[in-house]
Amino acid sequence: MSAAKRMTSNVIPFPGRRPAPRLVPVPPPAPASLWAAFEDVALRHPTRRAIRDADGTLTFAQLHGVATQLARVLEREAARDPSRPHIGMLGQNGAVHLATLLACARAGLAMVPINWRLAEEEWCWIADDARLAAVVEGFGHRMPERFMLERGIGTIGASTWRMLPREPLPGPARGSAEAPVLICYTSGTTGRPKGAVLTQAAMLANARNAQSLFGMAEADRVLTMLPLFHVGGLNIQTLPALLAGSEIILHQKFDAEAFFDCMARDRPSLTLVVPAIMAALIRHPRWTGADLSCLRAAGAGSSDVPVELIEAFHAKGVPVQQVYGSTETAPIAVAQTREEALAAPGSIGTAAPFGEAMIAENGEILVRGPHIMRGYWNNDAATREAFTPEGWYRTGDMGRIDADGRFWFTDRLKHIIISGGENISPAEVERVLREAPGVAECAVVGRPDPRWGEVPVAVVVPGPGFDAEAALRHFDGRLARFKHPRAVVVVDSLPRTALGKVSLPELRRMLEGE
Repeated sequence: MSAAKRMTSNVIPFPGRRPAPRLVPVPPPAPASLWAAFEDVALRHPTRRAIRDADGTLTFAQLHGVATQLARVLEREAARDPSRPHIGMLGQNGAVHLATLLACARAGLAMVPINWRLAEEEWCWIADDARLAAVVEGFGHRMPERFMLERGIGTIGASTWRMLPREPLPGPARGSAEAPVLICYTSGTTGRPKGAVLTQAAMLANARNAQSLFGMAEADRVLTMLPLFHVGGLNIQTLPALLAGSEIILHQKFDAEAFFDCMARDRPSLTLVVPAIMAALIRHPRWTGADLSCLRAAGAGSSDVPVELIEAFHAKGVPVQQVYGSTETAPIAVAQTREEALAAPGSIGTAAPFGEAMIAENGEILVRGPHIMRGYWNNDAATREAFTPEGWYRTGDMGRIDADGRFWFTDRLKHIIISGGENISPAEVERVLREAPGVAECAVVGRPDPRWGEVPVAVVVPGPGFDAEAALRHFDGRLARFKHPRAVVVVDSLPRTALGKVSLPELRRMLEGE
């Protein structure tokens, strides 16, 4: 039964007709494991190039061999302390991210990607909360040695994994379809990030959504610039393309010059961007003369994408396929095909091929399907709050459906700041700000920014000894730089609602005059 025909006591669909049926693959049988899906591709195309990164290249056979060897190493690490069952991954983009994920899939373990842009204190909190058995370290980043030693957490350095043999080890895979394989920490509204648990089956369902939406095939060459520590950079194109037999070109991080060089030299057929990257490319001197005809499409997401940015890409002959979702949805929940991107720029599309989406009575976008998270790691209360009694995931975003059945994003219910594609929890920033000397009351709110979309701003009611510059310095070493407030606005009192809550709309209006 379609989402439009499902009626419940507290959830109703938005009226409107559905768009013309989309051609999608035949629904898959009961899901195999993520490892089995990858192994099938690797055995069929052993000599095909799988990944290109700063270290060189790996064929599918070589990646398969490294992943089986790494799985054995990770199994030994996890066996040392049963109370620490997960594997961390820290570093900029590289083949090691995908090798570690696949090794975890084979071993029946879960990988916890750690945002290398966070402060060390934040790394340590995630490592403790996730109960990491070991951390695989990639390009340029290492966990604090004392922290690791005190907890008995193992380390697999970049040199270690590069030296692993590239021949596969025999033996059966332990990972099953329903086993957790990825725990991604996402900025929430309660001050501390929460770990969304995705099973191998959820990852496969998301991959099938991506393969259908982007028409992925073995001949594709996919450029990945977005960080693999985010579910978007990992799951919207990279992993799905790998499972389709495509070649992945990994850049350690976004660099406009490297992007244009790649377009000219490697001629990728797909890539993924966020509004901040789109704006940076459009402003770049090489944009006007760049030949982007190799790109069949560019996926885009993480926040509402301004239509003027979409139109600039369309003018270069590159359709921008919007993808809407969250860490909890793996992330593809609502998205556009190439045809829908050209027909309705600005729409976020329709429900993912293997999933459902609808609008609740209050206008919130609700989604469900096999790609949705199992829940939050070690946080049953947050898990219960995230779902309706009927099993729909509450996105916290407002939307509408037009007469053609397309979804449009309208606003956020959750108080989240999205800056340059990164989610920032105001509650997390406020937790640190309240500890600064002389802060009597405070609130953090997003302010529009032409480069980053939004930036956090601190609004403070000062007490004795307050100093704005000192308050900003107080964030050093405690939170990632991108979470630091860009300015401090001093007020006599915070605007509040009749129930005593801080009025966010009024705060934003106050900032308009600053």
